[in-house]
Amino acid sequence: MKIEVKTLAAKDAGAIDLDDAVFGIEEVRSDLLQRVVKWQLAARQQGTHKTLGRSEIARTKKKFGRQKGGGGARHGARSAPIFVGGGKAHGPRVRSHAHDLPKKVRALGLRHALSSKAGSKALIILDDAVLTEPKTKDLRASLEGLGISNALFISGEQVDENFAKAARNLPLIDVLPAQGLNVYDVLRRDTLVLTKAAVEKIHERLSAKEA
Repeated sequence: MKIEVKTLAAKDAGAIDLDDAVFGIEEVRSDLLQRVVKWQLAARQQGTHKTLGRSEIARTKKKFGRQKGGGGARHGARSAPIFVGGGKAHGPRVRSHAHDLPKKVRALGLRHALSSKAGSKALIILDDAVLTEPKTKDLRASLEGLGISNALFISGEQVDENFAKAARNLPLIDVLPAQGLNVYDVLRRDTLVLTKAAVEKIHERLSAKEA
């Protein structure tokens, strides 16, 4: 598929061919996208939540009350979960929430995410994302000219330092290098903006040979 290329000044800069296997999938699978997003967010969880069990409660372990005749159960410790101040039964423990997801599934999920943006006309290709000065005002004016207010920018191997600094103060604008492209960040923004260098990197990463 062919798509027009724009400059930051919203001027035409030719066109570029996109791989249909990466950007042209017609039937986008939401279940596949959900699997990849769930895998990403699970790996982000700290897993540091924890409660004290009955063996960790600093309370006396001495048996209280008589064995018989007390009219209740024969408890041996105040640290039992049944008592106020006792340990938590089956409470959360420190652990990793990360789980495995096949590499091919992750790559396929990224193809479907890119195709969903291309199919919904929410994909913009820029000639380059470079600024001479790190001025947010200038970048905001350029984005308004392109009709962009909520977007993820994917640059080439490295992000232009001036562009990254100018974008820091803009809400709903994210900037990542091509290596950082991921399904979650693509879906959480309304528009996906790729540079020509980013398209080349994406084609190398998601070419048919890895399918």
